[in-house]
Amino acid sequence: TEQAVAVAGGIIGGILLFALLGITAYLFWKKFCRLFSYEKLINPVKTTNANAIFQDQANSEIQLKSKSRSRSVPFIIPPTLHRRDWMHLTNEEQVQDDSDPYMTPQSGPRSSFHSLAGAYVVGTINPDLYKHPEDKSETDFPDGSIGRLWFSVEYEQESERLLVSLIKVRKLQPPADSCSPFVKIYLLPDERSYLQSKTKRKTLNPQFDENFVFQVSSKTLLQRTLKFLVYHVDKQKKHHLLGQVIFPLKNEELTEDNKLVIWRDLEKENLEPPSEYGDIQFSLSYNDYLGRLTVVVLRARGLKLQEESPAVGVYVKVSLMNHNKFIKSKKTAALLGTPNPVYNETFSFKADQTELDTASLSLSVLQSNKGEKTLLLGRVVVGPFMYTRGKELEHWNEMISKPKELVKRWHALCHST
Repeated sequence: TEQAVAVAGGIIGGILLFALLGITAYLFWKKFCRLFSYEKLINPVKTTNANAIFQDQANSEIQLKSKSRSRSVPFIIPPTLHRRDWMHLTNEEQVQDDSDPYMTPQSGPRSSFHSLAGAYVVGTINPDLYKHPEDKSETDFPDGSIGRLWFSVEYEQESERLLVSLIKVRKLQPPADSCSPFVKIYLLPDERSYLQSKTKRKTLNPQFDENFVFQVSSKTLLQRTLKFLVYHVDKQKKHHLLGQVIFPLKNEELTEDNKLVIWRDLEKENLEPPSEYGDIQFSLSYNDYLGRLTVVVLRARGLKLQEESPAVGVYVKVSLMNHNKFIKSKKTAALLGTPNPVYNETFSFKADQTELDTASLSLSVLQSNKGEKTLLLGRVVVGPFMYTRGKELEHWNEMISKPKELVKRWHALCHST
């Protein structure tokens, strides 16, 4: 009996061992098949050696260049993104099966390299669309230009410091052949103190790269104006003013994180002495298509303030009249305590072209004091022959003759009401 039990146990153990080996072999076989299995393609690609592939690619690219001079770059869909519902045609183009309503590839040239990779040309990219616009600030100068100045501005809030970097000046027009320029920088309304750059010898295109610091409170910062005066030093050490740049700070976002790099064309300074009641500079423009009259109030100078104190506010009121009837008025912000305010503010009025023969603009410079009545410092009217003569009439007629163009002029203020 013991022999029978041993035989039976051996048979059972053998069967179990055989079953275990069989299961293990099956699992290994299944895993092996999964690693080397592949999905049969509808359109298998013919295999070629590597030399043939690259030779075919080069020939295809040469053919494409000879057929077209376009600089477009093919835009390719990778093989991993292809769907399975593409049908192979006799002309070797790929079309989409009707069951897929989403993707409709565009036809285009295909090299053998693209065919080998299973990728489809669906369009082109124009490289010119992605180029950065060319900086023409050093090449495009207006007619009659006397130079252009580059600078940067930033403001440190904690230390209340205005940082001004004088970068460069280009295309100066000196009175002599040689030029040795330097720049004075003012922070208006203070015209008594200034900071000065080094003098650059014998150059019409000086590169300064100098930094200057003005201490100014954040409360008054936006009421201040930077003024750059560019001078030339001759052989007798005399200074000749070549031009100026006026830059109001009120329209700028001045922070430590926002460093503004700016360029401005130089302007000739008005060397004539101020008129009895001062002068005002503004630009006019008329858009005949939109029926819009635009006024840019730039600055005033030589104003006769009734009380020179920081509490005095000076502003400009611009009024549109028609047949001496008031239509609409707008006014600038009030600037404190300066007889030479810089505004640089733009206003627009609706005015039909048929109304230009009877319309006029009145610009009044007013002084406001705390708790007191507003005082008129001066006034000027520009318009057609019906209302004006001289420079005011010339300014109006030039505006009409040059539609959509800003026409800038100085005008003397008068005290008539």
